[in-house]
Amino acid sequence: MVALDCLAYGIGSGPEGVCLRLRLGPYRILLDCGLKSLERLPPPPTPPADLVLCSHAHADHAQGLLQLHQLFPQLPIYASEVTTDLLPLNWLEVDAVPSFCRALPWRSPVEFGEGLTAELFPAGHLPGAAAFLLTYTPEDPTQAPCTVFYSGDFFLSHARFVNGLPLEAVRGLAPDVLILEGSLGAARYPHRRQQENQLAEMIYQALKGGQNVILPLPPLGMAQELLLLLRSHHLFTGKAIDIWVDREIAQACDAYLAILSHLPTSVQNFAQHQSLFWDERIRPHVHHLHAAPVGAINTLPSIVLGDWQGDFTELMATPGRPWLMLLPQATPVNPDPIGTAQTQYAPLIARNQLELAEFSLSFHADGPATTQLIHNLRPQHVVLIHGRPEELADLAGLEELSNRYHIHTPQIGSQTDFPLGELPLQASQALTNQIYEGEVTEWGDRVVMSLPLELTSDKRWQGFADTGLVSATWQGDSLVLRGLSQRELLRPLPDSVSQEQEACNNCEAYRQQRCWNTSSPLYSFKVAPEGYCPEFIRREP
Repeated sequence: MVALDCLAYGIGSGPEGVCLRLRLGPYRILLDCGLKSLERLPPPPTPPADLVLCSHAHADHAQGLLQLHQLFPQLPIYASEVTTDLLPLNWLEVDAVPSFCRALPWRSPVEFGEGLTAELFPAGHLPGAAAFLLTYTPEDPTQAPCTVFYSGDFFLSHARFVNGLPLEAVRGLAPDVLILEGSLGAARYPHRRQQENQLAEMIYQALKGGQNVILPLPPLGMAQELLLLLRSHHLFTGKAIDIWVDREIAQACDAYLAILSHLPTSVQNFAQHQSLFWDERIRPHVHHLHAAPVGAINTLPSIVLGDWQGDFTELMATPGRPWLMLLPQATPVNPDPIGTAQTQYAPLIARNQLELAEFSLSFHADGPATTQLIHNLRPQHVVLIHGRPEELADLAGLEELSNRYHIHTPQIGSQTDFPLGELPLQASQALTNQIYEGEVTEWGDRVVMSLPLELTSDKRWQGFADTGLVSATWQGDSLVLRGLSQRELLRPLPDSVSQEQEACNNCEAYRQQRCWNTSSPLYSFKVAPEGYCPEFIRREP
Protein backbone atom coordinates (compact mmCIF):
# COMPACT_ATOMS: atom_id res chain seq x y z
CA MET A 1 0.00 0.00 0.00
CA VAL A 2 1.40 3.38 -1.05
CA ALA A 3 1.70 5.88 1.81
CA LEU A 4 -0.66 8.81 1.26
CA ASP A 5 -1.40 11.37 3.97
CA CYS A 6 -1.36 15.10 4.68
CA LEU A 7 -0.11 16.98 7.76
CA ALA A 8 -1.49 20.50 8.19
CA TYR A 9 1.00 23.09 9.47
CA GLY A 10 -1.32 25.90 8.34
CA ILE A 11 -4.78 25.71 6.75
CA GLY A 12 -5.45 29.37 5.93
CA SER A 13 -8.34 29.74 8.39
CA GLY A 14 -6.73 32.84 9.88
CA PRO A 15 -3.48 34.80 9.70
CA GLU A 16 -1.37 31.62 9.84
CA GLY A 17 -1.49 31.07 6.06
CA VAL A 18 -1.35 27.76 4.17
CA CYS A 19 1.34 25.12 4.63
CA LEU A 20 0.74 21.39 4.12
CA ARG A 21 3.12 18.45 4.23
CA LEU A 22 1.99 15.80 1.75
CA ARG A 23 3.40 12.28 2.00
CA LEU A 24 3.15 10.55 -1.37
CA GLY A 25 4.86 7.18 -1.41
CA PRO A 26 8.43 7.67 -0.09
CA TYR A 27 8.37 11.43 -0.77
CA ARG A 28 7.50 14.37 1.50
CA ILE A 29 6.26 17.44 -0.37
CA LEU A 30 5.59 20.82 1.23
CA LEU A 31 2.64 22.55 -0.44
CA ASP A 32 3.09 26.30 0.05
CA CYS A 33 4.65 28.01 3.06
CA GLY A 34 2.48 30.93 4.14
CA LEU A 35 3.59 30.73 7.78
CA LYS A 36 4.88 33.89 9.46
CA SER A 37 6.88 31.72 11.85
CA LEU A 38 8.33 28.29 11.08
CA GLU A 39 8.13 27.06 14.66
CA ARG A 40 5.56 24.41 13.67
CA LEU A 41 7.98 22.81 11.21
CA PRO A 42 10.59 20.26 12.31
CA PRO A 43 13.75 22.08 13.49
CA PRO A 44 17.06 21.89 11.59
CA PRO A 45 19.09 20.03 10.51
CA THR A 46 16.42 17.68 9.11
CA PRO A 47 14.45 19.45 6.33
CA PRO A 48 10.65 19.26 6.64
CA ALA A 49 10.27 17.88 3.10
CA ASP A 50 12.10 16.61 0.05
CA LEU A 51 10.86 19.53 -2.05
CA VAL A 52 8.54 22.55 -1.84
CA LEU A 53 5.87 23.63 -4.33
CA CYS A 54 4.60 27.21 -4.17
CA SER A 55 1.21 27.79 -5.79
CA HIS A 56 1.43 31.60 -6.09
CA ALA A 57 3.05 34.73 -4.67
CA HIS A 58 0.45 35.92 -2.15
CA ALA A 59 1.82 36.23 1.37
CA ASP A 60 -0.56 33.69 2.91
CA HIS A 61 0.99 31.06 0.63
CA ALA A 62 4.57 32.28 0.28
CA GLN A 63 5.75 34.58 3.09
CA GLY A 64 7.66 31.80 4.91
CA LEU A 65 9.68 30.67 1.89
CA LEU A 66 12.64 33.02 2.39
CA GLN A 67 13.10 31.94 6.01
CA LEU A 68 12.68 28.31 4.94
CA HIS A 69 15.42 28.77 2.32
CA GLN A 70 17.71 30.39 4.89
CA LEU A 71 17.25 27.45 7.28
CA PHE A 72 17.53 24.77 4.58
CA PRO A 73 19.44 26.23 1.60
CA GLN A 74 19.64 22.84 -0.15
CA LEU A 75 15.86 22.30 -0.05
CA PRO A 76 14.53 22.73 -3.64
CA ILE A 77 11.62 25.17 -4.01
CA TYR A 78 9.57 25.27 -7.22
CA ALA A 79 6.89 27.52 -8.72
CA SER A 80 5.77 28.87 -12.08
CA GLU A 81 8.05 31.35 -13.84
CA VAL A 82 5.80 34.34 -13.10
CA THR A 83 5.54 33.39 -9.43
CA THR A 84 9.33 33.30 -9.13
CA ASP A 85 9.35 36.89 -10.46
CA LEU A 86 6.66 38.10 -8.03
CA LEU A 87 7.87 36.35 -4.87
CA PRO A 88 10.33 39.12 -3.80
CA LEU A 89 7.34 41.43 -3.19
CA ASN A 90 6.84 39.52 0.06
CA TRP A 91 10.14 40.81 1.45
CA LEU A 92 10.39 44.45 0.39
CA GLU A 93 12.35 45.23 3.56
CA VAL A 94 15.18 42.92 2.38
CA ASP A 95 17.76 44.70 0.22
CA ALA A 96 18.64 41.76 -2.02
CA VAL A 97 16.36 38.72 -2.02
CA PRO A 98 18.29 35.67 -3.28
CA SER A 99 16.91 33.85 -6.30
CA PHE A 100 16.05 30.62 -4.51
CA CYS A 101 12.91 29.52 -6.40
CA ARG A 102 13.19 27.38 -9.53
CA ALA A 103 10.73 27.91 -12.39
CA LEU A 104 8.61 25.08 -13.78
CA PRO A 105 6.88 25.03 -17.20
CA TRP A 106 3.12 24.89 -17.75
CA ARG A 107 1.39 21.64 -18.76
CA SER A 108 4.58 19.59 -18.94
CA PRO A 109 5.16 16.86 -16.32
CA VAL A 110 8.48 17.28 -14.50
CA GLU A 111 10.13 14.35 -12.72
CA PHE A 112 11.55 15.17 -9.27
CA GLY A 113 12.61 11.68 -8.29
CA GLU A 114 12.12 8.03 -9.12
CA GLY A 115 8.40 7.72 -9.92
CA LEU A 116 7.39 11.24 -8.78
CA THR A 117 6.18 13.85 -11.29
CA ALA A 118 4.33 17.17 -11.09
CA GLU A 119 2.39 19.04 -13.77
CA LEU A 120 1.37 22.70 -13.49
CA PHE A 121 -2.01 24.05 -14.60
CA PRO A 122 -2.95 27.76 -14.61
CA ALA A 123 -5.23 28.40 -11.63
CA GLY A 124 -6.51 31.92 -12.33
CA HIS A 125 -6.67 34.18 -9.23
CA LEU A 126 -3.27 35.86 -9.74
CA PRO A 127 -0.68 35.97 -12.55
CA GLY A 128 1.47 32.88 -12.21
CA ALA A 129 -0.90 31.06 -9.84
CA ALA A 130 -0.66 27.31 -10.41
CA ALA A 131 -2.50 24.16 -9.53
CA PHE A 132 -0.35 21.01 -9.25
CA LEU A 133 -1.08 17.45 -10.35
CA LEU A 134 1.30 15.19 -8.44
CA THR A 135 1.71 11.57 -9.52
CA TYR A 136 3.66 8.80 -7.83
CA THR A 137 4.17 5.56 -9.76
CA PRO A 138 5.44 2.70 -7.52
CA GLU A 139 8.22 0.42 -8.71
CA ASP A 140 5.92 -2.55 -8.13
CA PRO A 141 3.87 -2.86 -11.36
CA THR A 142 1.02 -4.48 -9.41
CA GLN A 143 0.44 -1.23 -7.52
CA ALA A 144 -1.53 1.53 -9.20
CA PRO A 145 -0.13 5.10 -9.41
CA CYS A 146 -1.34 7.61 -6.81
CA THR A 147 -2.36 11.12 -7.83
CA VAL A 148 -2.99 14.30 -5.84
CA PHE A 149 -4.36 17.56 -7.26
CA TYR A 150 -3.62 20.73 -5.27
CA SER A 151 -5.52 23.81 -6.40
CA GLY A 152 -3.82 26.54 -4.36
CA ASP A 153 -6.11 29.58 -4.72
CA PHE A 154 -8.15 29.29 -7.91
CA PHE A 155 -10.69 31.28 -9.90
CA LEU A 156 -12.65 30.05 -12.92
CA SER A 157 -13.64 33.45 -14.32
CA HIS A 158 -11.30 35.66 -16.29
CA ALA A 159 -9.90 38.73 -14.54
CA ARG A 160 -8.08 41.59 -16.23
CA PHE A 161 -4.55 40.36 -15.54
CA VAL A 162 -5.09 36.61 -15.54
CA ASN A 163 -7.36 34.12 -17.28
CA GLY A 164 -9.38 31.66 -15.24
CA LEU A 165 -8.52 28.05 -14.53
CA PRO A 166 -9.28 26.09 -17.74
CA LEU A 167 -11.82 23.45 -16.74
CA GLU A 168 -11.43 21.57 -20.01
CA ALA A 169 -7.74 20.97 -19.21
CA VAL A 170 -8.44 19.19 -15.91
CA ARG A 171 -11.75 17.49 -16.68
CA GLY A 172 -11.71 13.79 -15.88
CA LEU A 173 -8.26 13.68 -14.23
CA ALA A 174 -9.83 11.66 -11.38
CA PRO A 175 -7.10 12.20 -8.75
CA ASP A 176 -7.12 10.06 -5.64
CA VAL A 177 -7.00 13.21 -3.51
CA LEU A 178 -8.09 16.76 -4.28
CA ILE A 179 -6.83 19.51 -1.95
CA LEU A 180 -8.54 22.81 -2.67
CA GLU A 181 -9.57 26.07 -1.12
CA GLY A 182 -13.09 26.83 0.09
CA SER A 183 -12.59 30.53 0.84
CA LEU A 184 -16.15 31.58 -0.03
CA GLY A 185 -17.90 28.50 1.33
CA ALA A 186 -21.12 27.46 -0.38
CA ALA A 187 -22.25 31.04 -1.12
CA ARG A 188 -23.11 32.13 -4.65
CA TYR A 189 -21.65 35.45 -5.80
CA PRO A 190 -22.69 37.66 -8.74
CA HIS A 191 -20.74 37.45 -11.99
CA ARG A 192 -17.36 39.15 -11.85
CA ARG A 193 -18.29 41.90 -14.32
CA GLN A 194 -21.41 42.68 -12.33
CA GLN A 195 -19.33 43.09 -9.17
CA GLU A 196 -16.92 45.39 -11.01
CA ASN A 197 -19.76 47.56 -12.30
CA GLN A 198 -21.31 47.81 -8.84
CA LEU A 199 -17.99 48.92 -7.36
CA ALA A 200 -17.40 51.43 -10.15
CA GLU A 201 -20.87 52.87 -9.57
CA MET A 202 -20.20 53.23 -5.82
CA ILE A 203 -16.97 55.13 -6.52
CA TYR A 204 -18.56 57.29 -9.21
CA GLN A 205 -21.52 58.29 -7.03
CA ALA A 206 -19.19 59.16 -4.12
CA LEU A 207 -17.05 61.42 -6.32
CA LYS A 208 -20.16 62.97 -7.84
CA GLY A 209 -21.49 63.66 -4.33
CA GLY A 210 -18.34 65.54 -3.30
CA GLN A 211 -16.46 62.76 -1.52
CA ASN A 212 -12.99 61.40 -2.20
CA VAL A 213 -12.56 57.64 -2.15
CA ILE A 214 -9.88 55.54 -0.48
CA LEU A 215 -9.54 51.78 -0.93
CA PRO A 216 -7.22 49.92 1.49
CA LEU A 217 -6.21 46.84 -0.51
CA PRO A 218 -3.80 43.90 -0.53
CA PRO A 219 -0.83 45.31 -2.50
CA LEU A 220 -0.55 42.39 -4.94
CA GLY A 221 -3.37 41.31 -7.22
CA MET A 222 -6.53 43.14 -6.25
CA ALA A 223 -4.86 46.57 -6.31
CA GLN A 224 -3.63 46.16 -9.90
CA GLU A 225 -7.01 44.83 -11.03
CA LEU A 226 -8.78 47.85 -9.54
CA LEU A 227 -6.28 50.31 -10.94
CA LEU A 228 -6.80 49.02 -14.48
CA LEU A 229 -10.57 48.97 -13.88
CA LEU A 230 -10.48 52.65 -12.90
CA ARG A 231 -8.34 53.51 -15.93
CA SER A 232 -10.54 51.69 -18.43
CA HIS A 233 -14.13 51.88 -17.10
CA HIS A 234 -16.46 54.20 -19.00
CA LEU A 235 -17.48 56.01 -15.81
CA PHE A 236 -13.92 57.32 -15.34
CA THR A 237 -12.20 57.54 -18.72
CA GLY A 238 -11.59 61.14 -19.71
CA LYS A 239 -12.83 62.47 -16.34
CA ALA A 240 -10.93 65.05 -14.27
CA ILE A 241 -10.02 62.55 -11.56
CA ASP A 242 -6.66 61.84 -9.97
CA ILE A 243 -5.70 58.36 -8.80
CA TRP A 244 -3.01 58.09 -6.12
CA VAL A 245 -1.15 54.86 -5.46
CA ASP A 246 0.91 54.19 -2.34
CA ARG A 247 4.43 52.77 -2.31
CA GLU A 248 3.75 49.05 -1.74
CA ILE A 249 1.11 48.88 -4.45
CA ALA A 250 3.33 50.89 -6.82
CA GLN A 251 6.15 48.36 -6.41
CA ALA A 252 3.76 45.54 -7.29
CA CYS A 253 2.61 47.52 -10.35
CA ASP A 254 6.21 47.83 -11.51
CA ALA A 255 6.63 44.07 -11.04
CA TYR A 256 3.62 43.54 -13.32
CA LEU A 257 5.28 45.64 -16.01
CA ALA A 258 8.25 43.26 -15.88
CA ILE A 259 6.00 40.24 -16.61
CA LEU A 260 3.96 41.95 -19.35
CA SER A 261 4.70 39.21 -21.89
CA HIS A 262 2.99 36.67 -19.58
CA LEU A 263 -0.20 38.72 -19.15
CA PRO A 264 -3.37 38.26 -21.27
CA THR A 265 -3.32 39.56 -24.84
CA SER A 266 -5.90 42.23 -24.03
CA VAL A 267 -3.54 43.73 -21.44
CA GLN A 268 -0.58 43.64 -23.83
CA ASN A 269 -2.68 45.41 -26.47
CA PHE A 270 -3.73 48.07 -23.94
CA ALA A 271 -0.08 48.63 -23.03
CA GLN A 272 0.81 49.27 -26.70
CA HIS A 273 -1.41 52.36 -26.76
CA GLN A 274 -0.97 53.78 -23.27
CA SER A 275 0.80 53.07 -20.02
CA LEU A 276 -0.75 50.31 -17.93
CA PHE A 277 -0.44 52.21 -14.67
CA TRP A 278 1.54 55.46 -14.61
CA ASP A 279 -0.06 58.06 -16.83
CA GLU A 280 -0.27 61.85 -16.45
CA ARG A 281 -1.30 62.36 -20.07
CA ILE A 282 -4.60 60.50 -20.42
CA ARG A 283 -7.28 60.97 -17.76
CA PRO A 284 -7.77 59.79 -15.16
CA HIS A 285 -4.19 60.63 -14.18
CA VAL A 286 -2.28 58.17 -12.00
CA HIS A 287 0.38 59.35 -9.52
CA HIS A 288 2.57 58.04 -6.71
CA LEU A 289 0.98 58.89 -3.37
CA HIS A 290 4.27 59.47 -1.52
CA ALA A 291 5.25 62.21 -4.00
CA ALA A 292 2.07 64.29 -3.51
CA PRO A 293 1.35 67.15 -1.10
CA VAL A 294 -1.48 65.97 1.15
CA GLY A 295 -3.46 69.18 0.71
CA ALA A 296 -3.59 68.78 -3.07
CA ILE A 297 -5.27 65.38 -2.77
CA ASN A 298 -8.03 66.56 -0.44
CA THR A 299 -9.11 69.53 -2.55
CA LEU A 300 -9.54 67.68 -5.88
CA PRO A 301 -11.67 64.66 -6.89
CA SER A 302 -9.32 61.83 -5.93
CA ILE A 303 -9.17 58.07 -5.54
CA VAL A 304 -6.47 56.62 -3.30
CA LEU A 305 -5.32 52.98 -3.47
CA GLY A 306 -3.47 52.16 -0.27
CA ASP A 307 -1.97 49.16 1.50
CA TRP A 308 -4.69 47.57 3.64
CA GLN A 309 -2.37 47.57 6.66
CA GLY A 310 -1.53 51.28 6.35
CA ASP A 311 -2.74 54.21 8.48
CA PHE A 312 -4.36 57.02 6.49
CA THR A 313 -5.47 59.22 9.39
CA GLU A 314 -3.19 62.13 8.46
CA LEU A 315 -4.29 62.04 4.83
CA MET A 316 -8.01 62.07 5.59
CA ALA A 317 -7.80 64.55 8.50
CA THR A 318 -6.54 67.35 6.26
CA PRO A 319 -9.32 69.92 5.56
CA GLY A 320 -11.05 69.43 2.24
CA ARG A 321 -13.41 66.90 0.72
CA PRO A 322 -14.81 64.20 3.04
CA TRP A 323 -13.83 60.58 2.42
CA LEU A 324 -15.56 57.32 1.61
CA MET A 325 -13.45 54.30 2.60
CA LEU A 326 -14.37 51.20 0.61
CA LEU A 327 -13.16 48.00 2.27
CA PRO A 328 -12.90 44.54 0.68
CA GLN A 329 -15.11 41.82 2.09
CA ALA A 330 -13.91 39.85 5.10
CA THR A 331 -11.20 37.21 4.64
CA PRO A 332 -9.52 34.77 7.04
CA VAL A 333 -6.56 37.18 7.20
CA ASN A 334 -8.80 40.23 7.78
CA PRO A 335 -12.04 38.85 9.29
CA ASP A 336 -13.64 42.18 10.29
CA PRO A 337 -12.45 45.04 8.05
CA ILE A 338 -15.37 47.35 8.94
CA GLY A 339 -14.96 46.85 12.69
CA THR A 340 -11.21 47.39 12.51
CA ALA A 341 -11.64 50.62 10.53
CA GLN A 342 -14.36 51.88 12.88
CA THR A 343 -11.92 51.58 15.78
CA GLN A 344 -8.90 52.94 13.92
CA TYR A 345 -10.66 55.98 12.45
CA ALA A 346 -13.29 56.68 15.14
CA PRO A 347 -12.46 60.45 15.48
CA LEU A 348 -12.79 61.02 11.73
CA ILE A 349 -16.09 59.14 11.63
CA ALA A 350 -17.40 61.11 14.62
CA ARG A 351 -16.92 64.44 12.85
CA ASN A 352 -18.38 63.17 9.55
CA GLN A 353 -15.05 63.36 7.75
CA LEU A 354 -15.14 59.65 6.94
CA GLU A 355 -17.81 57.16 5.87
CA LEU A 356 -17.18 53.40 5.71
CA ALA A 357 -18.65 50.87 3.27
CA GLU A 358 -17.80 47.36 2.10
CA PHE A 359 -17.53 46.09 -1.46
CA SER A 360 -17.42 42.65 -3.01
CA LEU A 361 -14.94 41.73 -5.74
CA SER A 362 -14.20 38.02 -5.85
CA PHE A 363 -10.78 36.60 -6.65
CA HIS A 364 -11.71 33.16 -5.30
CA ALA A 365 -14.20 30.59 -6.56
CA ASP A 366 -17.63 30.75 -4.95
CA GLY A 367 -19.61 27.68 -3.89
CA PRO A 368 -21.04 26.73 -7.31
CA ALA A 369 -17.66 27.19 -9.01
CA THR A 370 -15.93 25.09 -6.34
CA THR A 371 -18.40 22.24 -6.72
CA GLN A 372 -18.08 22.56 -10.49
CA LEU A 373 -14.32 22.01 -10.29
CA ILE A 374 -14.78 19.05 -7.96
CA HIS A 375 -17.29 17.38 -10.29
CA ASN A 376 -15.02 17.97 -13.28
CA LEU A 377 -12.02 16.41 -11.53
CA ARG A 378 -13.96 13.47 -10.01
CA PRO A 379 -11.62 12.75 -7.06
CA GLN A 380 -12.10 10.12 -4.36
CA HIS A 381 -11.05 12.29 -1.39
CA VAL A 382 -11.67 16.04 -1.11
CA VAL A 383 -9.71 18.14 1.40
CA LEU A 384 -11.17 21.61 2.05
CA ILE A 385 -8.85 24.30 3.43
CA HIS A 386 -8.34 28.06 3.34
CA GLY A 387 -11.59 29.44 4.72
CA ARG A 388 -13.36 30.30 7.93
CA PRO A 389 -14.59 27.15 9.72
CA GLU A 390 -18.27 27.97 9.28
CA GLU A 391 -17.82 28.53 5.53
CA LEU A 392 -15.91 25.29 5.07
CA ALA A 393 -18.65 23.53 7.05
CA ASP A 394 -21.30 24.95 4.72
CA LEU A 395 -19.38 23.67 1.70
CA ALA A 396 -18.59 20.27 3.19
CA GLY A 397 -22.23 19.85 4.20
CA LEU A 398 -23.58 20.06 0.65
CA GLU A 399 -25.32 16.79 -0.17
CA GLU A 400 -24.01 16.79 -3.73
CA LEU A 401 -20.48 16.58 -2.27
CA SER A 402 -20.92 14.48 0.87
CA ASN A 403 -22.91 11.85 -1.05
CA ARG A 404 -20.19 11.43 -3.70
CA TYR A 405 -16.81 12.08 -2.10
CA HIS A 406 -14.92 11.56 1.13
CA ILE A 407 -14.78 15.09 2.55
CA HIS A 408 -12.06 16.20 4.97
CA THR A 409 -11.62 19.55 6.76
CA PRO A 410 -8.31 19.22 8.65
CA GLN A 411 -7.30 21.25 11.66
CA ILE A 412 -3.86 22.74 12.32
CA GLY A 413 -1.49 20.02 13.49
CA SER A 414 -3.73 17.16 12.35
CA GLN A 415 -2.72 14.40 9.96
CA THR A 416 -5.27 13.13 7.45
CA ASP A 417 -4.86 9.65 5.98
CA PHE A 418 -6.34 8.77 2.59
CA PRO A 419 -7.22 5.08 2.27
CA LEU A 420 -7.84 4.20 -1.37
CA GLY A 421 -10.09 1.71 -3.09
CA GLU A 422 -13.81 1.07 -3.03
CA LEU A 423 -14.61 2.66 0.32
CA PRO A 424 -18.15 3.16 1.66
CA LEU A 425 -19.13 6.79 2.10
CA GLN A 426 -19.62 7.59 5.76
CA ALA A 427 -20.67 10.70 7.59
CA SER A 428 -18.51 13.64 6.57
CA GLN A 429 -15.51 14.33 8.76
CA ALA A 430 -16.30 18.02 8.36
CA LEU A 431 -18.20 20.10 10.83
CA THR A 432 -21.89 19.82 10.04
CA ASN A 433 -24.49 22.52 10.42
CA GLN A 434 -27.06 21.97 13.14
CA ILE A 435 -30.58 21.56 11.80
CA TYR A 436 -33.25 23.71 13.45
CA GLU A 437 -36.86 22.59 13.33
CA GLY A 438 -39.64 25.16 13.33
CA GLU A 439 -43.22 25.80 12.31
CA VAL A 440 -44.89 27.43 9.32
CA THR A 441 -48.25 29.17 9.69
CA GLU A 442 -50.40 30.76 6.99
CA TRP A 443 -51.85 33.90 8.53
CA GLY A 444 -54.11 36.09 6.43
CA ASP A 445 -52.11 37.48 3.52
CA ARG A 446 -48.74 36.26 4.75
CA VAL A 447 -46.76 33.24 5.93
CA VAL A 448 -45.11 33.23 9.37
CA MET A 449 -42.11 31.01 10.16
CA SER A 450 -41.25 30.27 13.80
CA LEU A 451 -37.74 29.04 14.58
CA PRO A 452 -36.15 28.28 17.98
CA LEU A 453 -34.29 31.09 19.76
CA GLU A 454 -31.12 28.97 19.97
CA LEU A 455 -30.61 29.76 16.27
CA THR A 456 -29.34 33.20 17.33
CA SER A 457 -26.39 31.70 19.23
CA ASP A 458 -24.62 31.02 15.91
CA LYS A 459 -22.23 33.89 15.13
CA ARG A 460 -23.62 34.02 11.58
CA TRP A 461 -26.99 35.15 12.93
CA GLN A 462 -25.90 38.77 13.32
CA GLY A 463 -25.15 39.07 9.62
CA PHE A 464 -28.33 37.24 8.64
CA ALA A 465 -30.57 39.44 10.82
CA ASP A 466 -28.68 42.69 10.21
CA THR A 467 -31.65 44.53 8.67
CA GLY A 468 -34.48 42.28 9.80
CA LEU A 469 -35.38 41.63 6.16
CA VAL A 470 -34.91 38.43 4.18
CA SER A 471 -35.34 37.20 0.63
CA ALA A 472 -36.83 33.78 -0.11
CA THR A 473 -35.97 31.74 -3.20
CA TRP A 474 -37.10 28.32 -4.36
CA GLN A 475 -34.26 25.93 -5.18
CA GLY A 476 -35.97 22.80 -6.41
CA ASP A 477 -38.34 21.72 -3.64
CA SER A 478 -36.44 23.68 -0.97
CA LEU A 479 -37.12 27.25 0.11
CA VAL A 480 -33.88 29.12 0.85
CA LEU A 481 -33.94 32.17 3.14
CA ARG A 482 -31.19 34.79 2.91
CA GLY A 483 -30.71 37.88 5.03
CA LEU A 484 -30.61 41.20 3.17
CA SER A 485 -27.67 43.46 4.03
CA GLN A 486 -27.88 47.22 4.39
CA ARG A 487 -25.91 47.62 1.18
CA GLU A 488 -28.43 45.53 -0.77
CA LEU A 489 -31.28 47.69 0.50
CA LEU A 490 -29.60 50.77 -0.96
CA ARG A 491 -29.71 49.37 -4.49
CA PRO A 492 -32.55 47.74 -6.41
CA LEU A 493 -32.79 43.97 -6.30
CA PRO A 494 -31.49 42.32 -9.50
CA ASP A 495 -34.00 41.56 -12.19
CA SER A 496 -34.47 38.10 -13.61
CA VAL A 497 -31.82 36.76 -15.97
CA SER A 498 -31.72 38.86 -19.15
CA GLN A 499 -32.15 37.21 -22.54
CA GLU A 500 -28.65 38.32 -23.59
CA GLN A 501 -26.88 36.72 -20.61
CA GLU A 502 -25.04 33.42 -21.08
CA ALA A 503 -26.85 31.70 -18.24
CA CYS A 504 -28.54 28.34 -17.70
CA ASN A 505 -31.98 29.96 -18.01
CA ASN A 506 -31.16 30.81 -21.65
CA CYS A 507 -29.57 27.46 -22.51
CA GLU A 508 -31.43 24.91 -24.63
CA ALA A 509 -30.35 22.13 -22.23
CA TYR A 510 -32.03 23.76 -19.20
CA ARG A 511 -35.35 22.08 -18.40
CA GLN A 512 -37.26 21.68 -15.14
CA GLN A 513 -34.43 23.39 -13.22
CA ARG A 514 -31.90 20.77 -14.35
CA CYS A 515 -29.11 20.60 -16.92
CA TRP A 516 -29.62 17.94 -19.60
CA ASN A 517 -26.48 18.57 -21.66
CA THR A 518 -24.48 15.34 -21.47
CA SER A 519 -21.27 17.26 -22.27
CA SER A 520 -21.71 19.57 -19.28
CA PRO A 521 -20.18 18.90 -15.84
CA LEU A 522 -23.58 19.97 -14.45
CA TYR A 523 -25.45 17.23 -16.32
CA SER A 524 -28.51 16.00 -14.37
CA PHE A 525 -27.89 18.45 -11.50
CA LYS A 526 -30.37 21.04 -10.32
CA VAL A 527 -28.88 24.41 -11.25
CA ALA A 528 -29.87 28.02 -10.64
CA PRO A 529 -31.22 30.03 -13.61
CA GLU A 530 -28.23 32.40 -13.41
CA GLY A 531 -25.71 29.53 -13.47
CA TYR A 532 -23.16 29.06 -16.26
CA CYS A 533 -20.87 26.40 -17.72
CA PRO A 534 -18.56 26.31 -20.79
CA GLU A 535 -21.06 24.06 -22.66
CA PHE A 536 -23.66 26.84 -22.89
CA ILE A 537 -25.83 26.65 -26.05
CA ARG A 538 -28.18 29.57 -26.51
CA ARG A 539 -31.85 28.63 -26.77
CA GLU A 540 -33.45 29.72 -30.03
CA PRO A 541 -36.23 32.28 -29.51
